[in-house]
Amino acid sequence: MKDPTRTPRLRVFPDARALVRAAAAHVLCHGRRAVRERGVFNLALAGGTTPMALYQTLGAGRAAGADLWRRTHLFWGDERAVPPEHPASNYGVAWKVGLQRLAVPPENVHRVLGESEDARRAAILYESDLRSHFAGATWPSFDLVLLGLGADGHTASLFPGSDALAERERWTEVAEGGEPLLARVTLTLPALNAADGVLFLVSGKSKTEALGRLLGLPGDDRLPAQRVRPRGERLVFADRAAMGQPPES
Repeated sequence: MKDPTRTPRLRVFPDARALVRAAAAHVLCHGRRAVRERGVFNLALAGGTTPMALYQTLGAGRAAGADLWRRTHLFWGDERAVPPEHPASNYGVAWKVGLQRLAVPPENVHRVLGESEDARRAAILYESDLRSHFAGATWPSFDLVLLGLGADGHTASLFPGSDALAERERWTEVAEGGEPLLARVTLTLPALNAADGVLFLVSGKSKTEALGRLLGLPGDDRLPAQRVRPRGERLVFADRAAMGQPPES
């Protein structure tokens, strides 16, 4: 097991397009290894612009991983309290832009029921689904968790100052924050930190300050994203804009 207090390993790409291509290759490589070793790939997805471009890329290249996708279970790191057809739905947009073209069996798609009238009930139902899939486990053992990074340092729906950051027993929690301001269901820090691998996807100059802090001194946990320290690999894929670097000439 690797040291969970280490600084994340960083790869920098010239632009968002190159970042997405590399992320797609990483997902496929990680998935094939998981299937080879355990027969299943448990993948937790993120919302946001860059992850959606990744799902579009994976959907367009579905033939390269057809056998992999049949053995994949999809989960979501967080979801807004909206129905799947709403433009703010992480599941709905991801499905529309690319995931529907993959060969993932319907029963392997574990979405949050954002259309529920009660976000707490949606969180309970999602946790029940997770516990059923990872039967007998203390925490869910995702093979790979994809995460974004907000300009305020939030990740999933774990926002600065949120009570959800203190949760140590539940796998899921209800939180509020971000734009639009809606109730959300999110995986908790212990659930994220039980993963075999985490990949942050960070693009754009608005993320420069938060990214600098994420890559700062080990042990600094003032931002929620800094507190994601999985038992396995912690990677950051960033483009030059997010690093505060000028475009390549």
